[in-house]
Order: sequence, then structure tokens, then C-alpha cells
Amino acid sequence: MREEEVSDCASMTLEEWNGSSSTKLFRTATITASTALSIQRSPNRFNHVWRRILQAFVPEGFPGSVTPDYVGFQLWDTLQGLSTYIKMMLSTQALLSAIGVGEKSATVIGATFQWFLRDFTGMLGGILFTFYQGSNLDSNAKMWRLVADLMNDIGMLMDLLSPLFPSAFIIVVCLGSLSRSFTGVASGATRAALTQHFALQENAADISAKEGSQETMATMMGMSLGMLLARFTSGNPLAIWFSFLSLTVFHMYANYRAVRCLVLNSLNFERSSILLTHFMQTGQVLSPEQVSSMEGVMPVWAASLRSTDLKILHTRVHLGVRVSSLPRLEMMQLLNGVGASSYKNAKYLLAHRKGNVSVILHKDSAAADVLKSYIHAMVLANLMRKSTSFYSEGEAWMDKHYDEFLHKLRSGGWKTERLLSPSITWRANWISHTSGAKIE
Repeated sequence: MREEEVSDCASMTLEEWNGSSSTKLFRTATITASTALSIQRSPNRFNHVWRRILQAFVPEGFPGSVTPDYVGFQLWDTLQGLSTYIKMMLSTQALLSAIGVGEKSATVIGATFQWFLRDFTGMLGGILFTFYQGSNLDSNAKMWRLVADLMNDIGMLMDLLSPLFPSAFIIVVCLGSLSRSFTGVASGATRAALTQHFALQENAADISAKEGSQETMATMMGMSLGMLLARFTSGNPLAIWFSFLSLTVFHMYANYRAVRCLVLNSLNFERSSILLTHFMQTGQVLSPEQVSSMEGVMPVWAASLRSTDLKILHTRVHLGVRVSSLPRLEMMQLLNGVGASSYKNAKYLLAHRKGNVSVILHKDSAAADVLKSYIHAMVLANLMRKSTSFYSEGEAWMDKHYDEFLHKLRSGGWKTERLLSPSITWRANWISHTSGAKIE
């Protein structure tokens, strides 16, 4: 275009904006043309540079692309990761010393064999742990997240103890590796479940990638501080143990605070129990934030320390029970029609014994049937303490209140598509002799 033609055109002002989404744009420059071209940089361009750096560590569209509990969890998770890597330098230093690094009498083949045996034990332990608990990890993500880091602390403690027991060195380091293998499986599985929870815009991959950046930064800082600490405490067992134990206490505290920040809106055994008990008492449904403050995060063996009526109802219900494992009395109840009653068209049966309720699922039961069977079983467990005709009262409650309960759960932000539970491997099929047809 010729210069005369440019001068005849109407003048225009251009603004330069930058951002990852339409709601998060920032003006970086204003370009105008009069007698000469003028570019005026925005005074907040340094903030723009800072935001670009921040994009390497937070998901695109942050904070609108993640749940509100993301920031609190990631903050405490980063702090616990930092303390882990600092401790790792102390435990690794002790382990290498026990293997014989720096000793003239140590042989390369001997150290290699010990290291191989340690890693082999850890790999085997990871497989076995996945076999026994893999399907239970996402249903109790908070608890397993806490347990995973506790097992990691135990593993590093074993490494630190290994020089003190030279005659049992292999056993000690293998136990430490076994403990850490549980950490790897549990931490990885729960991280996947939490990533799905944080993702509000189908951005789980982006959140996972930024989590990797955060962890890498924490690792680099932890290794640097760990090497500095290892240098200052070298040759001083008292200082080493004091530093390790202090960091361990902080590590577990940070983990506890991290999982307490989580506000999960999926239904598992305990959250369902808290919600149902409150609904049966008040007719109202608690919010995910309220339930989060009430549910426990400690392992099952510590449940007795925090038991209340709100939290122990789910421990009296056994989902997906194997029929042949039931006592004779319960099997007689099922064969005589008790537990089916007016729910003959349901895809589950219920049996009771000593205050506990067993749920037998039909082989064609779907996710909605599993959730309904579990709620029905908890209703029975609750009514069992108050009435002798709890079966009929439980059915009446389900007919009258179950749909209302689900509607209020959905309105309150709860996901009701499925119940998070361990894999159900035992199911059943039954035939009604009154009609001679299979109950579907």
C-alpha cells in the first residue's frame, strides 16, 4: 500500500491484550498512529511477566478452572513434599553409609546386590498392595493420602536405622522399601482421583502437568536444603535424629492440613452415612463443606477414637456380601422372603444379624441400584435400634423419602451417579417360587 493511501485511511488505536481465557485478559500495550507510530507499554507489564511465570505452575484459567479447595491443598501438599525431600537426603546418606560407600572393604557387587534386593522387594510390595487395596483407594482418597505419606516416613525411618543394625541390614532396608512401595501406589492412585475432583473444565491433564511442575520445584528446593542440612549434621547423630523427627512431625501435620482442605462432593460410605443420618433427623441435606469438616481422615483402626452416631452407621452395613458366607439364620431369612418383601423388583436383598445389615446385589444391578441398596441398608441399620418392625418401616421410608433425598443431594452439589466403594466381586440371582419367574 502506498503512503498516500495510508494517510487517507481513518486512524485507529490498537490495544494489545494477553491472557489464557476471555475472562483473564490483561492489557499490555496501546498502539496509536498520528504523525508517527506510538507504542505505549502498560504500567503493569511486570505483573504480566509474573503471570506468565505463574502459568508454568497453575492450570490454565486459574483460579476459575479448578475447585475452591485446590489452592489450600496444593499449598500444604507442596510444604509436605519439601520436608520429604529434605528428610530424604538424611536417610539416603545413612543408607549409603550402611551399604559401605566410602569404605575400602566394601565391594561393588555387594552394594549392587543389596540395592537390587531392596528395589525388588519394593516392586513386589507395590504389586501385592495394588492387588489387595487398589479398588479401595479412590473411595477413601483422604485416608489413603494420609496413610501413604505415613508409610513413606516409616520407609525413610528404616533407612536411617539401617546403620544401627548391620547384622540385619538387608531386612531393615527391605522393610523400608516395602513401606515406600505402598506409598507409591496409594499416592499415585489418590492423586489421580483428586485431579479429577479439581478439574472443573475437563482440564485434568493440565492440572496433572502443573502438579508435576510444582513437585519438581519442591524437589529442587528440598534437595538443596537437604544437602545443606546433611552437611551441617554430618557426624552428629543427635542433630540428625532431631532434624529428622522434627521434619517428620511437620510433614504429617502438613499432610493432615492438606487433606482437611479437601471438599469432596462424591458419595462414599462415610459421607453417605453422615448425610443420611442428618437427613433422617432434620429433613435437610448437609453441604459438601459441612460434611468435609465432619468426616474422618484417619485410618480405619483409629475410627474408634472418633466414633459418633453420625459416623459409625456405615460400619454396620456390608455391601456385596457373598451369599454362602452368611450365617444360616440370615440365609433362612433370605429364602423365606425376609429382606425382599415388597422390594421383589429391586436389584438387591437385605439380611440382618446382631445390628448389622448385609447387602446381596443382583448380578444385573447397576450403579443406581448399588447406591439405593446401600442407602436402604443404612436406613434399616438406623431403624433397627428403635423398632422391631424395621423392615416394613424401612420400606415405607424408602418409598416416601428416597427420591426426595436424592433430589436434595443433587441440589446441594453432590454427585449421585454412583457410590464410591471397593470393587463388588460377589453378586447373586434369585427366583421367586410364588411366580416361578426370575426376579429381574
